[in-house]
This record gives sequence, C-alpha cells and structure tokens, in this order.
Amino acid sequence: MQVQVNHDNRVRLAEDTAERLSKTVEDYLAKFAERITRVEMHLGDLNGGKGGPDKRCMLEARMSNLQPIAVTHHAETVQLAIDGALERLDHAISHAIGKRETH
Repeated sequence: MQVQVNHDNRVRLAEDTAERLSKTVEDYLAKFAERITRVEMHLGDLNGGKGGPDKRCMLEARMSNLQPIAVTHHAETVQLAIDGALERLDHAISHAIGKRETH
C-alpha cells in the first residue's frame, strides 16, 4: 500500500512527520492491505489562525476491483481530524467490501 501525504500552505509538516503519518495510515488499515493500492491524505486548515474545528483531513483509498472511497473529517486539531478520518475510512471500506461479498 502506497500512502501519499499532502497539505495546504497553512499546515506545516516536517519530513519525518509525513513519514510517521504514512506509517500510521498503513498500520490502521493493515487488515485491508491486500486490497488497497494507494491512500491519499490531504490535510488542511480552513480558516488559518482563527481557531475552531477548522482542521480537515480527507482520505481517499484506491482499491482493486472497487471504486475509490473518500472520507473527510473536521476537528479542532490535525491529529483529531486524522483519527476521525481513519475511523470513517475503516468503516466505509468495511461496508464496501461487505456489500461486494454479499452480492
């Protein structure tokens, strides 16, 4: 599984942070590793330094034999946005695979 981490100009990530985030995504979605070819992570800060639940994490999973699955989560911090998006993606992939296997 290939993981690509992208961010807008309001979110600053060190090189080791991007690598750590890639590893986190790989570990979290390990049970789907043979089905997922690539995951793209897009991090953003919607209204800069104004505060509020404006941190966004969008995850898109490219899977073999399925349409791409994309989820978004907004939260107070980037880490909470990532955690929420990972939970949503896990649920969406489980649902898509379960639906495919029952038909």
